[in-house]
Amino acid sequence: MAGTVITFGNFKGGTGKTTNSAMIGNELANQGYKTLLIDMDPQANATSLYLLTKQRLEGEVVKFDKTLMSAIADENLKSIVLNIKENLFLLPSFADFTSYPLFLEKKFPNSQFDRVAYFSKLIEPLKKDFDFILIDVPPTLSTYTDSALYGSDYTIIVLQTQERSLVGAEAYVRYLQELIDNYDADFDILGVLPVLLKNNAAVDLSTLDNATASFGQNNMFQTLVKNMERLKRYDLIGIIDVNKDPAADMHDRRVAKLYKNVTDELIIRLKEKEA
Repeated sequence: MAGTVITFGNFKGGTGKTTNSAMIGNELANQGYKTLLIDMDPQANATSLYLLTKQRLEGEVVKFDKTLMSAIADENLKSIVLNIKENLFLLPSFADFTSYPLFLEKKFPNSQFDRVAYFSKLIEPLKKDFDFILIDVPPTLSTYTDSALYGSDYTIIVLQTQERSLVGAEAYVRYLQELIDNYDADFDILGVLPVLLKNNAAVDLSTLDNATASFGQNNMFQTLVKNMERLKRYDLIGIIDVNKDPAADMHDRRVAKLYKNVTDELIIRLKEKEA
């Protein structure tokens, strides 16, 4: 599994891509896997969550000498990789990352393929340093998503149990096939991760049934990500380490147990795919 690259996606915003990629990355690190989260969303929500987590652990605000676009221009992403905690690292996004598509157009004016493939070349040197590289992308058909998926081994579709999220997930799957056809991309779907909008609500369960019919039972994660208010709090204070943080309570332990189960299933699915 060394250097396995996984992109979390859906064309519907607000489905939980950022939260789940960040929480799974955190749990992979807890399990001893050296993990890098790449934030390819210019909104930088994953970056904010991990920086708050680091600040919570160390009590200091992080300052950067250079931005992601500066590192890309230098063709040296390692220069801004940030250690969040043991085994967990972040490639942070910044506001200037909005200029990435224009940067690619200027660098490769005559080749759409070179634009899409460029980021995979930049992350190639990082693969030997990590067991997992997780990528969070915007919920749009964009250069960011194209670039992330072209450099990925797998994608996880994050599906919130509402009709628009299901429609976005189905559109995302069609787009994946187009990417494979147009650019000869080489990745597989690791699974569809269901995120409950409301726990045990009839509409949510109905959407889950429709998703299972659409994608197939084998492609659905059996572990459901339940709606937990504590996860929203982490966006304000950072992720709480239930084993070390004295502020941890039963709600934090429930979140930790949930993401241990999700991550355990991810690893099982990965081993089955690679077998």
